[in-house]
Amino acid sequence: MFKLGLVLKGFAIGSANVIPGVSGGTIAVITGVYERLIEALKRFDGTTVRFLLRLNLRGAWERVDGRFLFGIGIGVIVSVATMARVMEWGFENHPVLVWAFFFGLIVASIPSLGARIERWTLGPVVGSVAGLGAGGAVAFLQPASGSDNMIYLGLCGAVSVCSMIIPGLSGSFILLLMGGYRLVMVEAVNGFTGGEVGKALNILIPFLIGGVAGLVLLSRLLSWLFRRAHDLMMALITGFVGGSLVVIWPWKITITKTFIRDGEETEKIAGFTGWFLPDMGSQSTWIALGCMLAGSALVTVGARFSSSSGAS
Repeated sequence: MFKLGLVLKGFAIGSANVIPGVSGGTIAVITGVYERLIEALKRFDGTTVRFLLRLNLRGAWERVDGRFLFGIGIGVIVSVATMARVMEWGFENHPVLVWAFFFGLIVASIPSLGARIERWTLGPVVGSVAGLGAGGAVAFLQPASGSDNMIYLGLCGAVSVCSMIIPGLSGSFILLLMGGYRLVMVEAVNGFTGGEVGKALNILIPFLIGGVAGLVLLSRLLSWLFRRAHDLMMALITGFVGGSLVVIWPWKITITKTFIRDGEETEKIAGFTGWFLPDMGSQSTWIALGCMLAGSALVTVGARFSSSSGAS
């Protein structure tokens, strides 16, 4: 019904979302499914709804590239239930090693991203530089205070959900920077468990509406841009992914915030400071460098699946 390669790619996309600064969009680009994913998401429109209302499930399935989305979706779900938990534990206990693994993976993928640009004219060159600057600037942003205004919550939903499919951005990290993490992931959860369902829904409903609307609009915009200016878009993405390496650099000081969610304390990264070079005389540094090499090697494995599961 679907190819194993799609499931593995979905698995990688789901696992990546655990790491602040690493987005599923980045992994989707690396594994070669990004543009197809955008096209599939774009087709969740009025035509698809009409197919469903007429109970034409086959027509709706084919229109949204159901076999492709199903394969990716299964991989994401499996990763959330299994590997994502392991990676979350690894990030909490050995963050430098996890950062190093993804740093190596993304560094090794950048040449292949640049190779997808057919002509390096002035536009793509400028786009790559702009993307590089924007991706690196994310690391220096300071968290906002946030607001419970419905319009603001809708905007948080739109931006955080969209950032999950924009290469180089982490949805949870962006939500923290916008000041919405406390409201959505803490107060709303506490509201459900504490019996204040109405308060929780007042937060979640505008957030979810904004997320769905943002995803629909962004997928259409990205699809249009890829058709009209493919090289420029790939250059922007390549630059942005390169800039995100500032966030993923393993040796830095992180700024954390503590939240009380469902009666338990949880810490989330809210920013970074103090980037530095590793101590080359330390055994842990060499272990981290080994993780970088492992991440780089994985790119080669992923490239093999790109050709086999690019069409299904």
